[in-house]
Parts: sequence; C-alpha cells; structure tokens
Amino acid sequence: MNQILYFILLIAFIALQRIIELYIAKGNEKWMKQQGAVEFGQGHYKYMVLLHFCFFIFLSAETIMLKRGISPIWPVFLALFCTAQAIRIWVITSLGKYWNTKIIILAQTRVVKKGPYQFIKHPNYLVVALELLVIPLLFNSYYTAILFTILNILMLKVRIPIEEHALKTLTEYEEEFQDCHRFIPRFIK
Repeated sequence: MNQILYFILLIAFIALQRIIELYIAKGNEKWMKQQGAVEFGQGHYKYMVLLHFCFFIFLSAETIMLKRGISPIWPVFLALFCTAQAIRIWVITSLGKYWNTKIIILAQTRVVKKGPYQFIKHPNYLVVALELLVIPLLFNSYYTAILFTILNILMLKVRIPIEEHALKTLTEYEEEFQDCHRFIPRFIK
C-alpha cells in the first residue's frame, strides 16, 4: 500500500478521534457548568487549539511535500502511538463527566484519583506530548516533531500552572496528589 495512503488513513483516524473527543468534552462542559463549575485559562485555550490545528498542517506539509517515508522503525512508533491511545481512553473513562479539553473545575468535588491518576498528575498531557513526537517520527517528519514538541512544552508551561492553581483553590487537589509527580509515574507509595 502507498505510504501516503497510510499517512492519510492515520490522519483521518486521528481527526475522527478528535471530533469524538470534542463532542464528549462539549457534553461534559455543559453538564459541569449546570452544576456550577467554573472555567479557567480561557485566554490560552484558543492558542492551544491553534497549536494542534497547525500541527496537522505542518505534519501534512512536511510528510507530503518533502516526500517523507515511513520510518524503518515504524513498529516501535506505531506501538507507542497505540499505547498513547489506550492511555487516552483510560484517562477519559477515569475522569468520566469531569474530562474536558478546557480547564473546568467543579468546586468541592472530590478529585479523581483512579486510573492513570493513581500514578501521575497529568496523564492526558503526557499522551499529547507523546503523540506530538511519535506521529511525526512515524513518517520521518523530524522538523514537525521538534517544532511541536517545543511549542507544546511552552503551552504546558502556561496551562499546567493555571490548572493546578484552579484545582488547589477549589478542591483538595494538593492533599490528594502530594505523592504524585506531574509526568513521571510513581508506582511505589
């Protein structure tokens, strides 16, 4: 099968996945706001959406225009991508109605500390970081991998402090997650 076709199929799969996630997030946002939840970080959200949109544009341009082929170690990158998808599903199902692409906090609600949240504070951001690196590397699109990994780091330097401050202010987040790291799993308590 043509390598460009593999690329298009993967991008179509990811686009469909993102559309489903936005649908879930919108429903969760509506429910949470009906319960009195408060949204934080609205100022940076549009830039985060722009970053993810541009990722696909840059990835497509580099992969197709520079005629990048599939990596010789594609099974490794594909396995990492599939692992990230499994963790993403684990994150969404663990948070249930509280999962969102926005920072929406329902005050005095018990913080979810099940699923991947037993091990790290921000598994969803870890999944996104992994995807922004692995998807381009799967197709030898090194420029996209480097650029968007750096841009994502800069975005998370803004987003995570806002999210953690909101959680600390409105929930018992600090007490619940004092023994967890942001991205490095802690398996032994």
